[in-house]
Amino acid sequence: MPAQAYAGKKCVCQYRKKICDQTCVKDMLYTPFYIACLKLTGRKCLVVGGGEIGLEKIDGLLACDAEIVLIAPEACDAVQEYASEGSIDWIRREYAGPADLEGKFMVIAATNDSEVNIGIYYDGEKRAMLANVVDVPPLCNFILPAIVRTGPLAIAISTAGASPALAKRMKREISETFGEDYARLAVILNDVRGWAKGTLPTYQDRKGFFEGIVNGDPDPIDLIREDREPELLDLIEAAKTSATAALSR
Repeated sequence: MPAQAYAGKKCVCQYRKKICDQTCVKDMLYTPFYIACLKLTGRKCLVVGGGEIGLEKIDGLLACDAEIVLIAPEACDAVQEYASEGSIDWIRREYAGPADLEGKFMVIAATNDSEVNIGIYYDGEKRAMLANVVDVPPLCNFILPAIVRTGPLAIAISTAGASPALAKRMKREISETFGEDYARLAVILNDVRGWAKGTLPTYQDRKGFFEGIVNGDPDPIDLIREDREPELLDLIEAAKTSATAALSR
């Protein structure tokens, strides 16, 4: 449930019910989300609010090489440090309206003023922007899942805002299960993609080739965990030879 929405409290969502009855929360649990990974390199992303929550969102955007603009009259020490080193562009004032969204790809509202956050959401919606109000999923046209990130692997976990604590537990358990060995296998297989695209003529051919390696015997993950990577590379070369021979039949 959103941290700022619970029965009996002043409504902070788009329904403007004066007193919250959790209608928005119930709606979110039945909302199907289209899961996608965004390429943010070189894209301007706006964060409004420079506190600890704003910092958390800035950290996530920095990890994806976004160009970050922060609008906030004040900021926590870590955010100030990002600004001083040039990692973010800090505009030291309050959010001023739709003009602040000009040229931005997405906006994340992380202020402690519900009315400001609601206004940012609607300003973003009018521009068909990606807009997210922290801790109020109904005021988001995209949500930010918990992320397990290891090398090229990124695993997203979402409970549609129902339970951040559960998402946190799942993140911990998944990170323990899918670690560096899986990331290493992804890198090795990526090195073979060029060969596969240039040699195997159809999607089904390439799919069968890679699934034969990933699901094969011996298990490639076991080989990596046991420091037997040369055997894995030999296995891949044998699979390439077999796939090429099959094409000539």
